[in-house]
Amino acid sequence: MVNHDLVEIRWHGRGGQGAKSACLLLADAAGMQGKFVQGFPEYGPERMGAPITAYNRISEKRCNIHSNIYYPDYVAVVDETLLDSIDVTAGLKTGGAIIINTPGSPQEIRPRLRGWEGTVCTIDARRISEGTLGKNLPNTPMLAAVVKVSGVLETERLLMDIEASFKHKFATKPQVIQGNMEALKKSLEEVQVG
Repeated sequence: MVNHDLVEIRWHGRGGQGAKSACLLLADAAGMQGKFVQGFPEYGPERMGAPITAYNRISEKRCNIHSNIYYPDYVAVVDETLLDSIDVTAGLKTGGAIIINTPGSPQEIRPRLRGWEGTVCTIDARRISEGTLGKNLPNTPMLAAVVKVSGVLETERLLMDIEASFKHKFATKPQVIQGNMEALKKSLEEVQVG
């Protein structure tokens, strides 16, 4: 059972895929909804394509824990090829869920999860981002999928807050705002839970 007073999320991706950006965007969105937040990457010899890990803590109260997250409530996997080399379910709490960027269904992916028996969710973030943004930028669809599965934020407010943030950040590129908003909405509808 997930305690919504403190939700911990671990992100797995590869350098350049936006896992760190999605983690920090989730932290910003949670902060806008009045939550106490932490969003931080685990630094190492990052380079384009190398495995990276990032973390979020989202809490109703001030959180004084300052370490990596070893027993997350949710795990987001931005690159499914990591399933073959990293135990992405390590420490994942019973009652939590794993959210994977893949065109496969939860049932198709489950055998690759080293015996994980909990909730498996999938989202084809690549297809969604290519359709809405014109390129493979899976971080925005993954952000939406994590919010939908975890219930850690109100989705309607998330859409408003992210749009306001993007309007400020991409004031000269309205097409970027529209594409990202479309990606968020599509992802909220298309995430599969199994």
